[in-house]
Amino acid sequence: MINSTTLLLVFIGGGIGSICRFSIGHWAAEFSDKIKFPVGTLIVNTLACIILGFILFTYKEKIAANEWLKYLVAIGFCGGFSTFSTFSHDTVKLFQADLFLIGIFNILISVILGIVILWLFIRA
Repeated sequence: MINSTTLLLVFIGGGIGSICRFSIGHWAAEFSDKIKFPVGTLIVNTLACIILGFILFTYKEKIAANEWLKYLVAIGFCGGFSTFSTFSHDTVKLFQADLFLIGIFNILISVILGIVILWLFIRA
């Protein structure tokens, strides 16, 4: 059952995550433009996987006892911080600029890195 406290936790976590994503994207924009690779998006999505893995697998018992952490951090913050839509848009822009190899590299490194990170947390 979704209640107002749960929604508030997701809202707060998502807002903080979005601000952090925007800040990192803004910081990385100049560097990304120089090398024609969406560094900011890769950084935030990678960090989101690390944070999610850390919270869900390292603190599994703490999450079970304090469900609010799941809503605030795992769902709210990581949901607001990570960005599949920006990743997709960045990749399409690379393809439109005829940077097909960089676009394919972006897909491979982003997806594989995210899965490997979470896999390592599961195995730890």
